[in-house]
Amino acid sequence: MTNLIEVVLVLVVLTDFFLLGSSRLAACIRIVAIQGVVLGTLPVLGHLDNLTLRLVFLAVGSAALKAVVFPILLFRAMREANVRHEIEPFVGFIASILIGLGSLAVSVWVASRITLPRPVVSSLVLPVALFTILAGLFVIVSRRKALTQVLGYIVLENGIYVFGMVLVGEIPMLVELGALLDAFVAVLVMGIAIDHISRSYDHIDVDELDTLRG
Repeated sequence: MTNLIEVVLVLVVLTDFFLLGSSRLAACIRIVAIQGVVLGTLPVLGHLDNLTLRLVFLAVGSAALKAVVFPILLFRAMREANVRHEIEPFVGFIASILIGLGSLAVSVWVASRITLPRPVVSSLVLPVALFTILAGLFVIVSRRKALTQVLGYIVLENGIYVFGMVLVGEIPMLVELGALLDAFVAVLVMGIAIDHISRSYDHIDVDELDTLRG
């Protein structure tokens, strides 16, 4: 079963790199949705010997939010904003991939020096979680389109999800559902904000909002 978990974690890394290197917003939304489905299997795969209804419910609920609800909200925001590509990001796509490679190396190095309080199902869990968090943060600060920044936020939350579901594993369900609800509300609010920004300024380039100052 460890092999399956490692395959899932490798897929998460590949989806992170796809997001870093793609300018097509529709493709990025789909790849983040795929990442959500893949991550939804981790609680089940990590606790097959002690599978509970709580874990199954959490896995299904998380996958449904990230693979169905979030994409619907984001595709709607994309249509309303009439934007299809991330054009002229603060950091180019090739440079983003190179920075992603560096971040992956740093994540592996940091993970190798952290002593965990409990054994984990795979040695890849911690570096993948760290890299996913760094990738999400990088997308947030390096892209101009608010919609792409929302995707970065979701990826950041996915990295935290890996920590919570695999490293900790025994978080009360109320806390787990609260984290998912926070992510849902954040994406919903961001989608509404994107719609209002596009209606008012005919674009969703966040750096252009500096013109509102003063």
